[in-house]
Amino acid sequence: MQNTPRIYTLRFGVLCLSSLFFSASYNMLIPELPAYLSGLGGSEYIGLIIALFTLTAGLSRPFSGVLTDTIGRKPVMVIGALVCVICGMLYPILGSVAGFLFLRLFHGFSTGFSPTAIAAYVSDIIPAKRWGEAFGVQSLFFSTGLALGPALGSWIKMYFSYTILFHSSSLMALLSLIFIARLQETLVDSVRFRWRLLKISKKDIITMEVFVPAVITFLSYVAFGMVLTLIPDWSDAIGIKNKGSFFIVFTATSLLIRFLAGKASDRLGRKLITMIGLVVLLASLLLMATLKFPNGLLFAAAIYGFSMGILSPALSAWIFDLSPEGKKGKGVATMFIALEAGIGLGALFSGWYYQDMYSNIPITMLACSGMAFIGVLFLWVKK
Repeated sequence: MQNTPRIYTLRFGVLCLSSLFFSASYNMLIPELPAYLSGLGGSEYIGLIIALFTLTAGLSRPFSGVLTDTIGRKPVMVIGALVCVICGMLYPILGSVAGFLFLRLFHGFSTGFSPTAIAAYVSDIIPAKRWGEAFGVQSLFFSTGLALGPALGSWIKMYFSYTILFHSSSLMALLSLIFIARLQETLVDSVRFRWRLLKISKKDIITMEVFVPAVITFLSYVAFGMVLTLIPDWSDAIGIKNKGSFFIVFTATSLLIRFLAGKASDRLGRKLITMIGLVVLLASLLLMATLKFPNGLLFAAAIYGFSMGILSPALSAWIFDLSPEGKKGKGVATMFIALEAGIGLGALFSGWYYQDMYSNIPITMLACSGMAFIGVLFLWVKK
């Protein structure tokens, strides 16, 4: 009998808990930010709530990739969580439209840094033949934060205030930092930070070896930008009281499938599982655009959750399959650049086309389904 390498260690568990609190920290604000910005007098800038966040997240990816491969995984995780702590404290203080938009821009550095280092850390401590399963489990915790965050954030705003909501976001990030402090660095040849490490070249921005899964990541996450931007208002328009309900259902079904999808990608191959995920994504967006009543939207949210639960671990493992040795940080940074570009484009287009007209939302959902269809065609013809 061959010994099965362990992946469920204390170190892996601590990392997963850190990623849960980190994702809850910034995502618990999402459902309430459109109304908060409108209250400040900036309703015409709703599309920028996600777009600005993803802009700096995407621009910082090459730097976080280089730093992850040089100074280490742990310091990069710390930077991302620390940004969330600071922003949560500053939102109530900078109470103007300009101040809010500046903070959204700054807040994006959090996801530009931490997820890159978290993914590289997972690949360091888990055997390659179980990467799909490990990323399925780690993303399960991350997505639990994505689900609990919006629900908790809406509840806090309903019974307390925006100030308490923002400070609660800081507290979540602080808990993430505490767990990070318990981790040991895994990069063997780490170096001390020097400013010249931030000087990057073209080859540090995109790792061409991971081009195919990066393109699929971009096409599949355009819809996520739309969801983050429009679902809170769409939920309200069709009669769903808690704006976080969509995210709860979406993440619950995502959690149910991630572990199995990750293991399936280890055994059946990344391409096949990714294709299945894209087809389910396409179906979910068509349902989202046509089922214009509360239970219908929640059913579409469940199917959407299945699609992202299938795609996420398969794409993450595929990226590390193709990343050159010693450049895992750059490889995963390329994937996240594609992810942030997709979310940013989806959010920007959705906010621009929406213009506070509910009738425009289903059309935006259909446009996003077109991107998923392009992904199916691309993967079908690509060797």
